[in-house]
Amino acid sequence: MISRCASFVCLLLTFASAHADVTALAQAWDEITYRSDPATREQLLEVLAVRAHTESTAAPDDTGLLIWYGIIESSYAGVKGGLSALSLAREARTALDLAVHRDPTALDGSAYTSLGTLYYKVPGWPIGFGSDKKARAYLEQALRINPTGIDPNYFMADYLVDRGDYRGAKTYLTTALQAPDRPNRTIGDAGRRDEVRTLLAKVDRELGDTAH
Repeated sequence: MISRCASFVCLLLTFASAHADVTALAQAWDEITYRSDPATREQLLEVLAVRAHTESTAAPDDTGLLIWYGIIESSYAGVKGGLSALSLAREARTALDLAVHRDPTALDGSAYTSLGTLYYKVPGWPIGFGSDKKARAYLEQALRINPTGIDPNYFMADYLVDRGDYRGAKTYLTTALQAPDRPNRTIGDAGRRDEVRTLLAKVDRELGDTAH
């Protein structure tokens, strides 16, 4: 299935298969998201999503594993794209909803961040379940739990950019750049900061355009 995957990603997936705790899944996702060949990313995320589902099912009391299954499944849906990805997005939503029910503060409220992202990226009715209102409510809840975190600030900014609120987005992007490092997430933090800088450059261009 992964005939073209880079050797380091293959090794990491093998490690995750043997020791699929929250840290292993997070690091595997970081490697795939920020270092893998885009041509193989869908296949890699599919493999990792299956592993995360297996592990979260085997450890139903571990909310962190359930959250990471939801994150990985939603990432897989995003890379896969098209109508066929909607069922994956719904599975991710189900997992994240359950995680919120179990422990809303687990992993610094990451389930809320991921739910908010799903709701603004998935199409609305009648195609999908997307909802701007729910997206903003979930993202705001994530920020209440983790106000200085890089992910909730970045995704709130991305949400606002999609809606043309560039000044509001810049505030969250500035906070995201100042976010503290996360334990064992060196690759993920570096990759997310690159995304923050890219979005901030877009925001600055838009603000410059509107100023003239």
